[in-house]
Amino acid sequence: MTTSVEFFFDFSSPYGYLASNRIERVAERHGRSVIWRPFLVGAAMKVNERKPLARVPLVGDYAVRDVQRFARYWDIPFVIPSHWPVATVNACRAFYLLEETDHDAASRLAHALYHAYFCNDRDISDRETVVAVASELGHDPIQMTEGIQTDEIKQKLRSVNDEALARGVFGSPFIIVDSEPFWGADRLEQVDHCLSHGGW
Repeated sequence: MTTSVEFFFDFSSPYGYLASNRIERVAERHGRSVIWRPFLVGAAMKVNERKPLARVPLVGDYAVRDVQRFARYWDIPFVIPSHWPVATVNACRAFYLLEETDHDAASRLAHALYHAYFCNDRDISDRETVVAVASELGHDPIQMTEGIQTDEIKQKLRSVNDEALARGVFGSPFIIVDSEPFWGADRLEQVDHCLSHGGW
């Protein structure tokens, strides 16, 4: 058993955003920490031959309605971005650059990037936007710009993507509690139950 709850998510996932606003409170109630693991869900979609929800006929329209409803239900600020989904390579790399030395700083950046995209409609696919969001948290923009382009950080993200696939992660959010997997923001109640009862 680990003391951490693993939280795999894509920065372009609205359900991942909703879960990011709740998962820490759920984990803390049970004395657990959260390991944030942004990854590129597109890699998983290639494996299981899926498309982003926004690009699936009928389903895409429903998903917009559904996520807006969940946001109201959980009282979480939310807007549908002008461009959705977007590539999140730069956002992920920025996260892992910070995580090398400061886990808390990395999780704060994750929250800030999600907020920038799903509350303020800022294009987090753009490297300059990602650097600007990090700068607003006090991080050096030059170091951030250079850091996310290093081979080491690029390889880190590839490794996380490979790990996610190897462990059966196929969507966002995907939460693992003591090897028990949960897919979806609406599974947090089940996560809470799992943590309360020491298993499922």
